[in-house]
Amino acid sequence: AASTDPEAGRDGDGAVLLRSPSGATARVSLHGGQVVSWKNDRGDELLFTSSKQAIMKPPKAMRGGIPICFPQFGNCGTLERHGFARNRMWALDEEHPGLSRSDSGSRSLVDLILKPSEEDQKSWPHSFEFRLRISLTKDGDLSLVSRIRNVNGKPFSFSFAYHTYLSVSDISEVRIEGLETLDYLDNLSQRERHTEQGDAITFESEVDRVYVSSPNVIAVLDHEKKRTFVIRKDGLPDTVVWNPWEKKAKTMADFGDEEYKQTLCVDAAAAERPITLRPGEEWTGRLELSAVPSTNCSDHLDQPGIM
Repeated sequence: AASTDPEAGRDGDGAVLLRSPSGATARVSLHGGQVVSWKNDRGDELLFTSSKQAIMKPPKAMRGGIPICFPQFGNCGTLERHGFARNRMWALDEEHPGLSRSDSGSRSLVDLILKPSEEDQKSWPHSFEFRLRISLTKDGDLSLVSRIRNVNGKPFSFSFAYHTYLSVSDISEVRIEGLETLDYLDNLSQRERHTEQGDAITFESEVDRVYVSSPNVIAVLDHEKKRTFVIRKDGLPDTVVWNPWEKKAKTMADFGDEEYKQTLCVDAAAAERPITLRPGEEWTGRLELSAVPSTNCSDHLDQPGIM
């Protein structure tokens, strides 16, 4: 039953449900503009969410999915950690209603918008329009496109990340390809700069790094699930890699003690150098995630193009 009702595809707690022709699904919370679920056509959940936060309690962002970090990533600034966008209610963007539906009435994309409240402008005195399009491709890939416009009379700068919690079988069975030989800032040692020495990145302790000037295609290989996540990004020069490991996980109230084994954050980000927008300028940052059987992925890193 096709419907033009903008409420269709929404559930009672302010989330939008997306479905691709292939049967993949995504769930987007209006709180934070946050993707909280992405499932393939077999119903496998591809994003991690903490069991400690099965019930989301706004205004705090949910631990997991893809929180949007804006206008600040991490603690590098005067604002709350990772900025305020992930803790605000977003609105459906009426100018770009994004209600494209298939004949079955399902919808494969949504357009959201965030504008600063008076409260936001006290802590960060800038006027912006942040438009976010979240969509599923016909094959079930997940795409996020952010467009941030300066509608102020003066320039402003921001940092940004799609803080992506991937669901993995066991962190010790996971490796990342595409970040070899790059410089990274190590957040565990005062953002000291190092050069990656490994052929691929594997995990045996806490990791919190910003890989700078990273390629636009990165692969995360999960040996146990024989699944590879291919991450394509554009407009976002850096890649953040984070796993809290055992000791830190035990100190996090919204994270299970053993859950560090089931997730890896690999974020498309602009973290090292802020992005500056002059009045009227717009910035675009794109992320596309696909999950493919590992046997098929060896050629993905050779594809320079994005989307």
